[in-house]
Amino acid sequence: MSVVYDVLGVQKSYISRMVLDIDHLEINRGEILAIVGPSGSGKSTFLRILNFLEPPDNGQVRFFDEVIDYRNVPLAAQRSVTTVFQHPSLLSASVATNILFGLRLRGEKDGRDGLNHLLKRVGLEHLARKQAYTLSGGEAQRVALARALILEPRVLLLDEPSANLDPYNVELIESVIRDLNHSNHTTIVMVTHNIFQAHRLADRVVFMLNGKIVESADTQTFFENPADARTRAFIRGEMVW
Repeated sequence: MSVVYDVLGVQKSYISRMVLDIDHLEINRGEILAIVGPSGSGKSTFLRILNFLEPPDNGQVRFFDEVIDYRNVPLAAQRSVTTVFQHPSLLSASVATNILFGLRLRGEKDGRDGLNHLLKRVGLEHLARKQAYTLSGGEAQRVALARALILEPRVLLLDEPSANLDPYNVELIESVIRDLNHSNHTTIVMVTHNIFQAHRLADRVVFMLNGKIVESADTQTFFENPADARTRAFIRGEMVW
């Protein structure tokens, strides 16, 4: 199994507070990796580092065996990774225009075939001409997901992809994620507070606490036989710090 990310000794601080301190983590091609943990544990910061949006203070990130220089990230690496954020920023334009936005930025004019396929895939074919500001939260999140997928990334990063959404939208979004991984072997890294979602979707789960990785295990082992007492407490719904 090939390694997409090899994260070694990565640290990140804001002012004098260290928010991320990862000794070592490999993320494998084609897996769905869920990162769970309480608020403030460093999950979203780690996601920004994986998307080359924020440099680590120390350590290195290898991406497909290439050490990333955050001062000059190769365009090919940038285009290989796409993020869907918890609160997507959409253009004051139609659903179709929003989905095609990334392609247009890359100078690719022809995306209609992919657009029609994705609209159907995310259940928005009847809303293609609707203005984004009129959408519900779940519809907006599906537009953001389609906007990411039309770029055909090798790695998809998801920051709370279905937080505060109704069961219909959660199920639809999870179905798209699962299908994308199975059909395209897209590597997916998902930050979620929802341990049930992690259990449903992930091949492997990482538990983060205070910027550190407490435990990393395949999903069955993580939930049925976790090694660390803090992981066991977190799964039970107890407060951990």
